[in-house]
Amino acid sequence: MIQHFPVLAVMILFLGAFLIEIIGRNDTVRNLIAFVAVTGSLILLAALIGPVMLEGQIISYWMGGWAPVANYAIGIGYEVDALGLLFALLGITAYWLSCVYSFGYMKGREHLSHYYTLFLMLAGASIGFFLTGDLFNMFIMMEIVTFSAVALTASNTEKLTAIEGAFKYLINCSIGSAMSLTGIALIYLECHTLNLAQLSAMLPGSLSMTAVMAFALLLSGFCVESAMIPFHASFVDAHTVAPSSVSMILSGMVLKIGVYGLIRCCYIVFRLIDTAQLQILLTALGSLTMFIGVTMALAQHDFKRLLAFHSVSQLGYIIAAAGLCTSLGLTGSLFHAINHTLFKGLLFLCAGAVIHSTGTSDLDSLGGLSKRMPVTCCCFLIGAFSISGLPPFNGFVSKWMIYQAAYTKALETGNFYYVIVTVTALVVSVMTLASFVKVLHSVFFGQLRSVHSQAEEAPKIMLVPMVIMSVLCVFTGVFYKGFSKLFIGPAVYSAFGNTSYIDSMMGKGYSELFGVRALSPDALSFSCWNPYIWLVLFIIVFAAAALVLFVNTDSFGRTLEKGMSYPSVYGTGDMNRDFLGNTHVEGDPSEKYAVFFSGEKAEYSHAGGSDLFWGFKYNWHKYYSLLQGLHSGSVNDYCCYAVMCIAAITVFMFIFIR
Repeated sequence: MIQHFPVLAVMILFLGAFLIEIIGRNDTVRNLIAFVAVTGSLILLAALIGPVMLEGQIISYWMGGWAPVANYAIGIGYEVDALGLLFALLGITAYWLSCVYSFGYMKGREHLSHYYTLFLMLAGASIGFFLTGDLFNMFIMMEIVTFSAVALTASNTEKLTAIEGAFKYLINCSIGSAMSLTGIALIYLECHTLNLAQLSAMLPGSLSMTAVMAFALLLSGFCVESAMIPFHASFVDAHTVAPSSVSMILSGMVLKIGVYGLIRCCYIVFRLIDTAQLQILLTALGSLTMFIGVTMALAQHDFKRLLAFHSVSQLGYIIAAAGLCTSLGLTGSLFHAINHTLFKGLLFLCAGAVIHSTGTSDLDSLGGLSKRMPVTCCCFLIGAFSISGLPPFNGFVSKWMIYQAAYTKALETGNFYYVIVTVTALVVSVMTLASFVKVLHSVFFGQLRSVHSQAEEAPKIMLVPMVIMSVLCVFTGVFYKGFSKLFIGPAVYSAFGNTSYIDSMMGKGYSELFGVRALSPDALSFSCWNPYIWLVLFIIVFAAAALVLFVNTDSFGRTLEKGMSYPSVYGTGDMNRDFLGNTHVEGDPSEKYAVFFSGEKAEYSHAGGSDLFWGFKYNWHKYYSLLQGLHSGSVNDYCCYAVMCIAAITVFMFIFIR
């Protein structure tokens, strides 16, 4: 029976979507169907951990019993190896948490039956994408994901720009789909089959011009789906305007479709990842993505838009690490993919809780919410520490693996380029921490705005997924060895050892018939550190901070009042003149209360979300002016960037890969 579990895990989600649309008008019935569907799928996939992850089996299933005839695949097959199961488990866990969160976050809104129908379709298509063994079936699932995600984005009637964001998302995904479909057509023209196992036996080796073109288009399509630079702008707009329960899925899971497709094609189907030029291309795209993403995040004033740019940045880590083609690099990539779903999903859920309580995501309109929303604040702190790569949280472990893998690659190859990749990853991590210092200051600390003085903690049904994800961020960081051995190690082995994938689907000896040799992974060596000491230290520091923050009831700032005198320091030697040359009267309450705060008028003396790194943005004003011009908001411009980048990738393939 266990070979039927992958198909049942997908079908139960689609069946749930069908039932909700028919009988899901009642709130209780609708919520029950959605919960049973995602829980049932989670149980079915969890049952595969033993045979696939622990025993190393690869489960194959031919739809309708259409097994290969004369060594040729003629039917659609599902093939579940450790790599596909890892992403499927990650996906269904994220969907389960988002579903529970939605019961509180979406309560009271209109057309909820359509919302949960689309939600389950999105979940079913995502899981189907990870488990299928057919390239065209991957495309079909990707299309269902796209249209479900677009509709869910547009469903946020509280945002006037939701339709615009959904339209941009649709256009951008359509470009990726068009590239993928064209590549699939070329592969079928070349090989007369679309079964992944059979393609991985036939394609590697001396690629024809048609196969090179197909690979370039497929790679471009998956780069679009993973929101890599310069394909990112439309995804950021969509993540910003979608409901927070959907933003969590778009960022934490839907973008992983592109990551999984890229790894599957580069490591297994075409097996070109051991080409030095492709490694340089992927690490370059990843490094550029992580750097531009984090610098754009620093400049944002909207809570969710800032998180969306951080999603782009963290995807850069995943792609760059996967491009190293080393055991440690791919381990770090997959570990960071898991961590990104956990900490970024957590951060989006926290943002949703803040929006649910205050009605705004404007960083300059928030502040001091830590006393009104202590649980949300604690969860956000854990998510912020995780994404910033601070020990003992999970983000530190995966980032440390990536640093070490990139630097080891530099030593082994003697290529200084990989030193630059290492330094870029380190710098981006520091800038990520700085960005979340800004968010914490703007949203949870400082002085509480009077308009939000009655803000309340999010409902318990929303807090449950947030607490679970917070615990997982700590657990996977502290007990990383056992977690990596159970889930990530088998997935890495599957990515390198493609001969067993071929033989499991096409029959024993099929890979030998085509002379297929598996990639040779290097020995996995990760310099150990002691997470338990860091955990104890963190608990002590956090407890002390919580004692000061939540026990003290005094105001943490003061409002400047007219008629009162306050010391004013501008750093110019003149108490009445600032560094911009403006003259002020000492004690003017419209002044900023410190030397480097930009001189803008503000209601409170603490720095606002737009002021904390004003000096940095001012010094980098030419860089930001360039990015501001490129992020025009015009979908025509974004399509132009995508076409130019796809053309560049294609030319690169024909020059270097052949």
